Parts: sequence; structure tokens; C-alpha cells
Amino acid sequence: MKKFVFALFVNLCLTFFVTGQSAINHPLGEFSDGGSETISYKGSRNYKFTERSDLRLYQNGRYVGLQSKIVSAFIIPSWTDKGLVYEGDFYVDQDTNRNKAQVALGIHEAIPSSFIIGEDGNLTMLVDNGYPSFRSFPAFTSRKIQKGDVWEAKAMRAVDPLSKGIVTKMPMYVRYTYTGDDNYNGEPVYLISAEWATRYNMGGTTMYVDWGGDKELSAAQGSHKATIIVSKATGAALVIRDTVDETFVYKDGNKYQYKGTISLFTEYPPAIDRSRLIAALKKMDLLDDEEAEKLLQRPVAKASVDKDDSWEPINTSEWVSGGNPDKDKKDKKDIASGDGKASDAKKASGKTSSAKDTAAKTEKLKKQIEEHQAKSAKSAAPIFVDNTEAGIRLTIQNLQFKADSAELLPGEEKRLDQIAEILQLAEGAQFLIEGHTADTGYEAGEMKLSKERADSIAAALSARGIGSERFICKGSGGKKPIASNDTAEGKALNRRVEITILD
Repeated sequence: MKKFVFALFVNLCLTFFVTGQSAINHPLGEFSDGGSETISYKGSRNYKFTERSDLRLYQNGRYVGLQSKIVSAFIIPSWTDKGLVYEGDFYVDQDTNRNKAQVALGIHEAIPSSFIIGEDGNLTMLVDNGYPSFRSFPAFTSRKIQKGDVWEAKAMRAVDPLSKGIVTKMPMYVRYTYTGDDNYNGEPVYLISAEWATRYNMGGTTMYVDWGGDKELSAAQGSHKATIIVSKATGAALVIRDTVDETFVYKDGNKYQYKGTISLFTEYPPAIDRSRLIAALKKMDLLDDEEAEKLLQRPVAKASVDKDDSWEPINTSEWVSGGNPDKDKKDKKDIASGDGKASDAKKASGKTSSAKDTAAKTEKLKKQIEEHQAKSAKSAAPIFVDNTEAGIRLTIQNLQFKADSAELLPGEEKRLDQIAEILQLAEGAQFLIEGHTADTGYEAGEMKLSKERADSIAAALSARGIGSERFICKGSGGKKPIASNDTAEGKALNRRVEITILD
């Protein structure tokens, strides 16, 4: 049974204090008050977020059609010295029609996002491409409240009404009301209402303009009324449903009005049956007994950072994209804290040690690949398997593409058949396909080629019976090397495709 929990869009720690009167506290404040009972929800698990909009669109008063838009993401939390950093790949399915036809699903293009939620509940973006769109919403007062009590809080919303690829940020001044208690799907819940007005460049004391946003958007106004359903048992918000009526005015004189609903929720999918996957991987000689044991449990984000500063990408049973898992955690810590000494393992050059050291590591990795090939008569070229916080990952080395092309050459059918067989066992899971190239000094071309190659692998696997809507594709170019780019051997190792079974 799937469990659906809304987690503050991205606010993943809601705390409630319950005494004689029910009361709600700040989402990230976790403390006791005398004999009060503390019920808290912490978001250290991976989760899938979904925002669904069903809005009637009017242009200059004339009905255009129903705009159905689904924004989804698989979010992976990692601990830093400032708390959890959430990283995810958002993707969008959208359609506008007059007949309410379903949104067509296909292979998704990943939109990267990274953010921090501070102790005060504010969301700070580290990588901002417009998602998540609701930020620091909802928020809760730190005082104890009774039914009927009201509080206010600020939030932010990122919008792109015409899907131009230009995001405009708008402030939200939200008024919340604790309205009562009820049951939702047989579970006792709190009911909270929220309302705010859209006011963008409308004049007055609260006039706001995002100078980094869409310069053609001259004004916006409207209303939002939302219902929030919060579990009494877990302290988690289960559903948010926002009723929308707002108008966006552009400098060319066109007005676009949207009426309808936006629904937000988070899904914690059922755990993948790893035993089936492991059995298949062992049968294909892709794992030995020791490696299989490491895959039984998915690593979870822990509130600690290993002090080991070495970069050892050569141990394939411990690989994390870009280097050693402990080193990756340190890199994320450095980035989050603004430390200028963050490891160059995240840089395309891959220069994290002396040329002698990197050459030795490259040679060791090359030897390990050769040993893997010698051990596995069933694999023409290596498929490495490792355990990451996102899920089990398959790293495919030496895929044969036409030069500077995403077209697969003949001879890769066997490995693709193997991978498709493995993915078929991960029922209900989604798959992140990430393409990588060597660093040749042409970043834009590398990013484009790596994304196209990820798409090519997704299409090949889809042709083998896996639904295309289950794939999220991204290209990282030469930004995540696993070997030195100073040698031909190192560049060959850096050319790879990674497929993660998101768990």
C-alpha cells in the first residue's frame, strides 16, 4: 500500500504539541513544553513530490482550454553541517486542450534542484531552476493555538504562467486558520485553512517586482484559498488543495486568467524488492556474495559527515556519482557552507590530487574493469552495480556510440537486454538515467551529448517493454569524472551511462 504524505512542499519537519487543546508549532521547531506530547515528522527519507494543476485558461476573457500540468520530482536528502540538503530532479508533463484529455506521458527531461531548509523554516535555494514552486509554505506559529486561532507567515512562489522557461518569483503573505478536527481515510486529522492574494507590481505598500524574472510580465493579481489536512498520529500534512483564481498581465496587453485547483502531495513509494534484483544481478555474474550483501539495504541520510578526505572512485562497490561516497558527502557540506575549499572532485577537470596519484588510480580502475570482464563471461563489457542513497545504480562502461553522436552502434543489445530484465523486476519504480562524457573543454557540447545519450538509452529500454514515463533523463557532461581526463584511458572511463533504480 502506498502512503501519501505532503511534506510542506519541501518542508519536511512538522511538529505539533498536543495538550488539553490541540496546538500546532513551527514546522522545524522540535522541543517539549512541560507535560506536552511532542509529535514530529522528519523528512530524512527519499520521496516523490507531485504538484498537479488543473486550471481553466482564459486569454483576454476568451476560454482557451483546460491546462493540465503535473510537476514531479524524486527528492534525495543528504546531511550537511547546516542540516539536510535536498537534491532532486524535477520534470514536467503539460497539455492544454478543450476536451480534458489526459496529459501524454513520455521520457522526462530532468530539471535539477537543490535547497536547504533552515531551523526557522525558510527555504534557501542552492540550485534554482524554478522548482519547487512553493517555498516556505505552509508555516506554523510557534505559540500554542486553539480551534479558530489565526496566524500569518511569509512564503515565496515561483511562476512561469506561459511556460516560457522564465521563472518569476512572487511573495506570499499567507493567513492560516486552525479550523477543526476530522477523519481522512479513517485517520484522525487536523484541518487548517490558508488564504492569500496574488499581488505583483500592483502598487501600494506591498509592491514587489522580480527584476530577474520575466520582463514582459507587467502585473498579476488574484486569490488563493487552500485546505491543509494534517495527521494527528504522525504530525504530517497529508494533502494540500489550493483553489486558484488569478490573472497575469503582459506588456503586449494580453491578459491570461487561470481558474481551478492546484493539488500538492508527496508519495513514499513501497520499498523495492531488493532480493529479486540481487538474485538477478548474481545470476548475470554482476555481483559476488560480498557485493550482494551490501545491496540489501538502501543507505539513508545520516546526521554525520565522515572526515576522510580521500577520493577513491575505484572501489565500484562503493561508487557514488563523482567519487567516493564519504567524499561526496563532504563536498555537499562544503558547498552548503560556502567553503571555497570544496573538493575539485565535483569539477570537470577531475584534478583532486597530483598527476602521479590520479594516474595510479586510473590504472587501478582499468585493472578492476579487466578483472570484472575476465570474471564475467556473460558480459561483453562491464556493468558495475553500487548502492547509493538514491537507490541501486547500474554504471555502464564503454557503451559504443557513433563518434560525437547519441546513436548506439550494433553490439550493445546483450547489455541492454540484461538491464531491461533487471529493471522489469523493480515494479513501480522510476529510473534516473544520467549520461557522462569526458572533459574535452567544450562544456555546452558535452552537456548536450550526454543528455542525448541518456535519452537514447531510455528509448532503447522503452523498446524492451519498460514504460517511457518511468524514465528521468539528465546529462552531466564531463562534470562528474571518475578518473583523470589527462589520459586516453581516463577519458574512456569517464564516458559512461548510469541508471539508478530510485528507491
